Amino acid sequence: MREGGAGPTLVLVLAVGVLAATGVILLLERSLTRILLGVILLGNGVNLLILLGGRSGAAPVVGTAEVAEFSDPLVQAMVLTAIVITFGLTAFLAAVAYRSWYLGGDDEVQDDLEDRQIVQLAERNEVLDADLGGEGPNDDPEQVDPEPARRRLRGRGARQ
Repeated sequence: MREGGAGPTLVLVLAVGVLAATGVILLLERSLTRILLGVILLGNGVNLLILLGGRSGAAPVVGTAEVAEFSDPLVQAMVLTAIVITFGLTAFLAAVAYRSWYLGGDDEVQDDLEDRQIVQLAERNEVLDADLGGEGPNDDPEQVDPEPARRRLRGRGARQ
């Protein structure tokens, strides 16, 4: 921040842009390690952006300066909360990446069956049948849960 609370410097604005852009690019990768790094960079970029949105000034402690010269404590509290949330998400993604590496030998996100079917349809230039709706509440197979499996009552018939 500049002296006198004039606003963010160009270097800080560029740092936000670079962190956010690099984080988004890494989020689009298939490796969980790169996704994890993307979340970290994007989180840091957003934290810096939130911090730049506040007013700079003296520490918001009563008796240290005039009230009009205080920095905005709400922004600082929001950044601290965002840091905790980013840390929790980072720990979760690190555990998922480690588990994927431990079980499969790599941390690459695999395509599932539906993704492969969509790619095949796109290669053949076909489209899926559209669900036009209009069915009743119990007639749409996509919306109705199947009935629960009936439990077999073992030995009940013999006891009665």
